[in-house]
Amino acid sequence: MAEVQSFDNLLACRNLLKASIDNSTALALALDKTGPRIAELDQKLTFLEMAIRPGGSKNCTFAAVRDHISLALGPSAAVLKILDSIRELEKSLLSDSLPHSDIFSYISTIKQFEDAIKFLTANCNLAIQWLEGVIQFLEGNSVADDRYISKVKRSVAILEELQATGEQAGRNGELLSGAFAKLEISFKQILTESSVPLGFTDSSSPSTAKQANNAALPLPGPILRKLQAIVEKLNTGNRTNSCISVFIEVRSLNAKNSLRALDLDYLENAVEEYDDVQHMEGCIHEWSKHMEFMVKCVLESEHMLCNEVFGSLASGAWTGCFAKIAVESGILLFLRFGMSIAETKKSPTKLLHLLNIFSVLETLRMDFNKLFGGESCNEIKTMTRDLVTKVVNGASEIFWELPLQVELERRSSPPSDGGVPRLVSFVTDYCNRLLDDNYRPILTQVLRIHQGWKYEKYEEGLVTNQIYSIVREIAVNLDAWSKAYERKALSYIFMMNNHCYFTSLKGTKLGNLMGDSWLNAHGNYNEYYSALYLRETWGKILASLTQDNPDSSPKMRLMAFNEAFDDMYKKQLNWVVIDESLRNKMHKLVVQALVPAYTSYLQKYRVVVEHRSDVFYTVQSLETMLNTLFKAKQVKYTSSTIGSHLTGEQRNAVIDQFRFTLTAM
Repeated sequence: MAEVQSFDNLLACRNLLKASIDNSTALALALDKTGPRIAELDQKLTFLEMAIRPGGSKNCTFAAVRDHISLALGPSAAVLKILDSIRELEKSLLSDSLPHSDIFSYISTIKQFEDAIKFLTANCNLAIQWLEGVIQFLEGNSVADDRYISKVKRSVAILEELQATGEQAGRNGELLSGAFAKLEISFKQILTESSVPLGFTDSSSPSTAKQANNAALPLPGPILRKLQAIVEKLNTGNRTNSCISVFIEVRSLNAKNSLRALDLDYLENAVEEYDDVQHMEGCIHEWSKHMEFMVKCVLESEHMLCNEVFGSLASGAWTGCFAKIAVESGILLFLRFGMSIAETKKSPTKLLHLLNIFSVLETLRMDFNKLFGGESCNEIKTMTRDLVTKVVNGASEIFWELPLQVELERRSSPPSDGGVPRLVSFVTDYCNRLLDDNYRPILTQVLRIHQGWKYEKYEEGLVTNQIYSIVREIAVNLDAWSKAYERKALSYIFMMNNHCYFTSLKGTKLGNLMGDSWLNAHGNYNEYYSALYLRETWGKILASLTQDNPDSSPKMRLMAFNEAFDDMYKKQLNWVVIDESLRNKMHKLVVQALVPAYTSYLQKYRVVVEHRSDVFYTVQSLETMLNTLFKAKQVKYTSSTIGSHLTGEQRNAVIDQFRFTLTAM
């Protein structure tokens, strides 16, 4: 409203200026007519010689005044024409409709208005200079009365006021500020209507690369050119701050919407809620996919868009704009999740978790350097650097401690049923995972980095040597545990189970590392302990039948055998042989060792047996009972799927036990 009133005043000034110019023109004509009359008087009054000279001087003065007035008329007339143009441009800029439908025309109108204002002030300045010259001539030669000089001075004052108004309008006056405000509103509307969330694609899908490439063009070309034109225009008036704020708000919201469908609640949950190992592994797996989508697709899009829209600004504001969008979108939340895993208590599974996190960070390393390399992203860079440091140090520390942790488990008790200790199956499965192609290269790289930080040379074969050390400690543990059993027969069953278990590692990463000679040696030990078991148990019972004892009758020997069999059977009822093929083999060996001799004895002393058939086992019942031995109450282990036999609770128990020894150091 104030702008309109200002131009109404300018219009009044224009009318007054026009009248002054008309008067100046009349004065110039009058001066032209006065000159000859003075010359005529000078010719007639020749006797006044002193008067002739002033008469000539006045004639020259009149001519000079006329020239100054003529020179002032051009700029003054231009001012009048410019005022008319400004009035028309003002109507376009004050239109109630928003300009986003034809943004380029509106920006062109603003530029014309700015140019007109500059032209106005320039012509006002020129006209003022010439009119001031007229005033000086008139006042210095007394060729006009004070009333005329006052009007010329008034014209100068009007032009000065007009010049000052134009200069203010050129420096973001109310009208120009209103036009810029419309551009800002249009910028937000265009950006909001064109911002569409990205759809998530699993990183394992072949379309991921295509999706990442599409991130380079997050908005259509025509839309992008409109935004660029608005920013460039606003930049001429130092009005880009509002656009940058709007851009951060709209694009941050769009990025959040792109991530909304991913169910990222796990990022904010406390680590204590992930005590279940499988749940933790699942969350880290989801994190890896979501992190890759966040960086390669969402933030890559925003990085490109910030550069395209604000890259022309000399201040480099686009990098700061992107940094704020990245933070608002939640990149720090992703990094904090990794940090929370890195800060958990030490455990063997934590090493695998850290390697998974490092793998993701290494995959995205080039992207991180590209997106967050500027000073504006220092917070992101610092947190990323801290995360990498914690991951590398934590993983290396756990890896170097593994043999010692296995040694510390030597104090624990072996399974009461003679089976494979859960720690043994866990550690062998763990070693297989470390040697797998998914982990071994990552582990090697982590150790290489860690050695480099300590200015130590990395030695090839470091990983395999450490695995050898772990296996050696397991072997020592088995020897110690076998000696903890009170019954030798159970210790033999224990060693049979474990040697058979190691033999079943053939074809695995650990088995291939240890070699055929190592595997064959365990097979031989299995045979060795099988023979010891048979001799210690059923061999002693069988001796009561086969050995001649003159002090005992056949009936007494048969009763002694049955009693010894009952006792042995009850003792071994809860013993297990894990591997099915080994169990079948042991059934066969025991039956072959016992049943034929028992059958022969019964046939030899048939009369005695017939009189006491209710006391002695039949051959069939004896064989049936032997075939029920070594069977676990429930399936605990399967050699075909190493490590998968552990239930969630069992695995957590092993990890908790291992974690205790790790953290106790």
